[in-house]
Amino acid sequence: MDSQTASAQRTVRDTSTASTLKPNALGVLGILFFVLSAQAPLTGIAGAAPISVAIGNGAGTPAAYVLAGAMVLLFSVGFVAMGRHVVDAGAFYTYIGTGLGRTAGAGSASVALFAYCAIQAAMYGLYGSIVAGLVDSHLGLDLPWWAWALVTMAVVQALGATGIEMGARVLAVFVTAEFSILLVFGLVTLFKGGGPEGLGVVDSFSPSAALQGAPGVAVMFAVASMFGFEATAIYGEEARNPRRTVPRATYLAVVVVTGFFALTSWMLISAYGASHAPAAAGRALASGDSAGFVFAPIAAQFGGWVNEVLPVLLATSLFAGILTFHNSANRYLFSLGRDGRLPKGLCRLNARHSPWVAGWVQTVIALALVVPFALAGKDPVLTLFSWFSGLAVLAMMLLYLLTSVSVIVFFRRERLDTRRWNTLIAPALGAVGLVGAIWLILANFTTLIGGETSTAVWLTLSVPAVLLLGVVNERVRRRGRTTGQ
Repeated sequence: MDSQTASAQRTVRDTSTASTLKPNALGVLGILFFVLSAQAPLTGIAGAAPISVAIGNGAGTPAAYVLAGAMVLLFSVGFVAMGRHVVDAGAFYTYIGTGLGRTAGAGSASVALFAYCAIQAAMYGLYGSIVAGLVDSHLGLDLPWWAWALVTMAVVQALGATGIEMGARVLAVFVTAEFSILLVFGLVTLFKGGGPEGLGVVDSFSPSAALQGAPGVAVMFAVASMFGFEATAIYGEEARNPRRTVPRATYLAVVVVTGFFALTSWMLISAYGASHAPAAAGRALASGDSAGFVFAPIAAQFGGWVNEVLPVLLATSLFAGILTFHNSANRYLFSLGRDGRLPKGLCRLNARHSPWVAGWVQTVIALALVVPFALAGKDPVLTLFSWFSGLAVLAMMLLYLLTSVSVIVFFRRERLDTRRWNTLIAPALGAVGLVGAIWLILANFTTLIGGETSTAVWLTLSVPAVLLLGVVNERVRRRGRTTGQ
């Protein structure tokens, strides 16, 4: 056995001596649905597109999605290359630990878990607000937003415990519904030749259009729409033939998500006319109903019934995202427990090979994050959703950057893959793009969270604080183990 083969075998987890998740449970499409549900297509379009068009680069918003997709595609080249040698439910933190050392891996594990729990809590805020409004308007039942959030936590916990296949089936239904109606709208508008000013290709995709206004805001929201990309690797242990399934699902997810957001935002702008879209988006934001910017042209295309269906699909879109991040977070807890960084009890599996203890812990964390906002009477959209979603995006971009650096270091050291494009050039270009994205997020963070500068500063500082906490925990744990020996 040569040294490279031995190194590769050390890198891939020995599942014969550890608790393992259910193998061969997911194919390419199953993993793809988890990625798409994390993106929450309707939520991403209805929430981000109006802001990008109104205060970002206007009609050039579709170009921002293409730019963000290109950056993530470059990142994914190295991500996939490393995934052929590292298969673990910890995904990013395992990749970072393998390349940059256990201490860096421990710190990144804390950031990853922090990001997933934060984005799920953010979604509970927006979801609770939307469901409360829907139930009140259709059934006359007036309950606070947090009541629906608590009920949904119980449902998500139950679905998570039933096994990964059940979660994939539920997500498939919800994601297909929201994805289809937006895609059909985009294709119909495209084939009709666009709106009153035509397709406006130059207005949306030329360099001058991409750089007009405040392009940093548009790119920031486009990058935020890519959140959840890591799901392709998180479910590697549960995938059929992960060394083939995960790369295919990864590249397919990047292409589909980028194409979807670029096409849908382009056709929305075309429906209004490139010269009128920014003003229309601004009016929607001023009215407090930003989703109206998206719903109005779709209703004009298909009829008034859309205004009844789309709010429901927006709620199911958020539910799908909540379930996805529950599964992602509990697999991080499971992996940390299996690696000895957290109590071993977290890696206990039920009869369906689902990490049920980790699932309960994740649900308790969600409660701890959501309940204080409910007790304080805070607006769930303007505070819980806005603050935690911005925080999660910043944390995840940091993980992307650390992973890119880890890929380069790992392959320069191990020489398991000598393809320079896959292991050096693409990851380096992706890292440069990620540094730019992080700078844009920091520069526009107050806008991203919709809060005050002081709030933005405290939230921003929490990311390095969590990273440091993970590093300190690892050093203390290692010192304790050495003292015991």
